Amino acid sequence: MSETGYTLDDLLYLMARLRDPQTGCPWDIKQDYASIAPSTIEEAYEVVDAIEKQDFGHLNEELGDLLFQVIFYAQIGKEEQRFDFSSIVSSLVEKLVRRHPHVFPEGTLQSQVSDRHNLPDDIKQRWEIIKQQERASKGAHGVLDDVPVNFPALSRAAKLQKRAANVGFDWENIHGPLAKVREELIEVEEALEQNDSEHLSEELGDLLFAVVNVVRYLKEDPEAVLRSANRKFEKRFQYIEQQLGDQLKAADIDTMNRLWDEAKTLKIS
Repeated sequence: MSETGYTLDDLLYLMARLRDPQTGCPWDIKQDYASIAPSTIEEAYEVVDAIEKQDFGHLNEELGDLLFQVIFYAQIGKEEQRFDFSSIVSSLVEKLVRRHPHVFPEGTLQSQVSDRHNLPDDIKQRWEIIKQQERASKGAHGVLDDVPVNFPALSRAAKLQKRAANVGFDWENIHGPLAKVREELIEVEEALEQNDSEHLSEELGDLLFAVVNVVRYLKEDPEAVLRSANRKFEKRFQYIEQQLGDQLKAADIDTMNRLWDEAKTLKIS
């Protein structure tokens, strides 16, 4: 332990102790990549939640929990002689240097930009080209080949749309995706009239995909936008609960709607 507290080396040592077959923690010992993957997703969302709530004291703790997930994977990889924490860091630094030739022009961590005013204007385009080259080197030759299938559906929809847009498959202006939403809504209504549940499910998916495209086109994050809407709904419904108390279940929809409108007027969000 250093004078300022525990260090990264201490954390690596702790993880090795937890996984020690003889003296470690029984729960940690039996874990593998797949079993801790759900926790990794949960910890990532808790980091985002702390950021969106601007709970920066809590963010410190949540970032630690997320880091622990990486340390856990690194220890398993080391035990299986696949990779370790050092190789993870090395690969990451190598990739980031490669993706930032405008900062590291010679392709080394030590190289320097001589004139900051001469940085290229097409940094984003260069970034995408480099990432495409990396995907091709891994055998992902199609534009959409390596978009993870286990992404949250909203995020994956936006990612697919963004990939397609990067090669020119995009709307000329916002009126295009907005018109598509209206078109898909009409098709949902038609499917309802046909009483075809399978067709309705397909059209609902198309409608959601079209809405995500509007959000993506406006350079917003659909997950963040929907999380914000969820929080707003929670707070406004909680207002209804507070006003009705024990009478909530007995209240009629007109009363609830009136209180909902009150919450909107009070700008509860």
